[in-house]
Amino acid sequence: MAKIIKPPQSFKKKDLKNIKSVFLAGSIEMGVAEKWQEKVENILNNKNIIILNPRRDEWDSTWSQDIKNTLFREQVEWELKALEMADIIIMYFSPQTQSPVSLLEFGLYARSNKLIVCCPEGFWKKGNIDIVCKKYQIKQVESIEMLINEVKSLI
Repeated sequence: MAKIIKPPQSFKKKDLKNIKSVFLAGSIEMGVAEKWQEKVENILNNKNIIILNPRRDEWDSTWSQDIKNTLFREQVEWELKALEMADIIIMYFSPQTQSPVSLLEFGLYARSNKLIVCCPEGFWKKGNIDIVCKKYQIKQVESIEMLINEVKSLI
């Protein structure tokens, strides 16, 4: 059975030892992006895997996005730690979003050999994503279902 960890739930490296972990990176804009992370969780629920899902259940959009804001900083630090520790990072760029943080994370992990990317037609920077994926030999798939199948093949 999958173990799902979301912020602000803490975890340590030893919690991820001897079991594959996957970070659900990508479009998350509240009220705009579909809740694709729930679909991934539901389909992978019967697998022996740890899912690191940054979509915080109690997110408050009024939080100032400032290093001095403890709750905001905790969220960003949780995501950075999870990205670093994950075995696999799946990244979905929803065409309805701009996803600036996801683009940042994509750049940070482009050379990590951990990424699997889904960037459908219509995403405003699809050309950039496609070129970077080609240059760094990042696996690209055409749908969320294909992202999930890639994870299944790796666990």
